[in-house]
Amino acid sequence: MNIVCIAWGSLLWKPHPLRLASGWHPGGPRLPLEFARDSDDSAEVALVLCDEAKLMPTYWAYLATGDLDAARAMLGAREKITAARPDWIGSIPARDGAVEDARIKDWLRGRGIDAAVWTALPAKFGGKNGRVASATEVVARLDGLDPERRAAAEEYVRRTPAHIDTPYRRLIEARLGWTPRRDAHVTCM
Repeated sequence: MNIVCIAWGSLLWKPHPLRLASGWHPGGPRLPLEFARDSDDSAEVALVLCDEAKLMPTYWAYLATGDLDAARAMLGAREKITAARPDWIGSIPARDGAVEDARIKDWLRGRGIDAAVWTALPAKFGGKNGRVASATEVVARLDGLDPERRAAAEEYVRRTPAHIDTPYRRLIEARLGWTPRRDAHVTCM
């Protein structure tokens, strides 16, 4: 079974411990993404799937496993998702309460790929899962960080590929000046 990981954020520049069998390829399924999740262990406001967001480009890479459960476990370890939340790892075929995404399923079918995994964390703001903050709230949170945490949050936004051009990102750029890094790149094949 060939299995791919679909990615759009920090997995692109720091995938460990995810074991990739290829570099990242552009041209993944277009998915609704926005900077809408307060990170649990850093200052980042991460890109996550948001049903009301614009469709954005993604990347994909083959994983170094042919076992879907192993692929899900690898991604869960990378994302620090506990066994209590297996639905936060999306997969096709679906496992552990995960909901299949028709866009990803169609994309797989069109490429002859057997299976996929992706991060399915919900939006979160102010410690509340499922809460989608406004762009203004996100900018205010980022602007109010102490210098060390602010630098980490800025790095995340600036390293995200420039063509993932969301409304929140545009406001972050306008208000905080966090434009995409010129030297940021994705290791593609």
